[in-house]
Amino acid sequence: MKSKDLKPHIGIFGRRNIGKSSLINAMIGQEVSIVSNEPGTTTDPVKKSMEIFGIGPVVITDTAGVDDEGELGSLRVEKSFGVIPNIDFAILLIADNEFGYYELKIINELEVYDTPFIIVHGKSDRAKLKTSVKKMIRSVSKASIIEFSVVESTLLKPLIDLIIVEMPKSVFTQKSLLKGIIKPKDVVLLITPIDSEAPEGRMILPQVMALRDVLDNDAICIIVKETELEDFLKLGIKPAIAITDSQVFAQVSKQIPKDVLLTSFSIMLARFRGNFEKYIDGTPAIENLKDGDKILMLESCTHQVSCEDIGRYKLPKWLKEYTGKDLSFDFAAGLTKFPQSVDEYALIIQCGGCVVTHKQLNNRLKPAIKKQIPVTNYGMAIAYVTGIFDRVVEAFVK
Repeated sequence: MKSKDLKPHIGIFGRRNIGKSSLINAMIGQEVSIVSNEPGTTTDPVKKSMEIFGIGPVVITDTAGVDDEGELGSLRVEKSFGVIPNIDFAILLIADNEFGYYELKIINELEVYDTPFIIVHGKSDRAKLKTSVKKMIRSVSKASIIEFSVVESTLLKPLIDLIIVEMPKSVFTQKSLLKGIIKPKDVVLLITPIDSEAPEGRMILPQVMALRDVLDNDAICIIVKETELEDFLKLGIKPAIAITDSQVFAQVSKQIPKDVLLTSFSIMLARFRGNFEKYIDGTPAIENLKDGDKILMLESCTHQVSCEDIGRYKLPKWLKEYTGKDLSFDFAAGLTKFPQSVDEYALIIQCGGCVVTHKQLNNRLKPAIKKQIPVTNYGMAIAYVTGIFDRVVEAFVK
């Protein structure tokens, strides 16, 4: 997953051969989805990053029909429903006045994840929505209903207008990472180690996000590697806050003066995108870990793993050393579903989540929070075992 996926996500759901791909093509004015009269043409959820006139850049996910059959069909249906926790808005497409079991199943799942949606009655050139069907829909949902047909071009604008009205405004709002923490002309120090995990010739996304946010807040940004931190401090410039990679907390916390705010990119993102309060509450559970406890490490992206990987190697090693316990670790990469049961885990640790949306990250944590399993994130966990937890969350707790 790349940073472009931070755009609003829209999912299209419905039965096979209902016209989902035709709807997408009509919305963007291009034939980007394969259209066929053969049921089951779309076999897996397919993401398409596109621009919708009047809405702007979005990521639309075209899903397989939820009425697919057979062993393979069941897997396709499961993948279609697996899209729901990761979208900001949904379109439930029906046609020919069919509304029943499959549509109710989609609506129920959308409501579980508080996902707003509209219902589009497609192919309306063949048959308008019956009053009796509309009453049936109204008995289970207050979602807006609209008629649509790909052969009646005048119906496209009302559909787009409805999406604009119904889509949560929060998905278009770009919050500031550091607003309220820094003010214009403040000096912000970013400490960015360069190891084998760092992309060749580039900075990682959280560092780029922080740099841009500092500039957006009219502050002054200085970037150094941890190996040059001592040289910078000799210049006598006092930063308002220092933001570092969590993995060098132990070194950096000793060098940054106590009267300078200190945090990490991961903790900054936790406040910006994660469930910060639950992280604060859950992190001290590290103290209660016992021999044989299992910990689930959640990575939001997929990447090659090296011996310097923070989530796969360094953090598990530090947790074992700090607790002195025989701990085991499971890993879930990308936006894969949780394991069948989360009850077996004593703690769940989420990465910073730089490449996912607020909703994607928080929906991912919902099963654990519902079961009252402690959750934290990489930066907070590292800070805790380093002994500086209170210091590095101070800026955001205030």
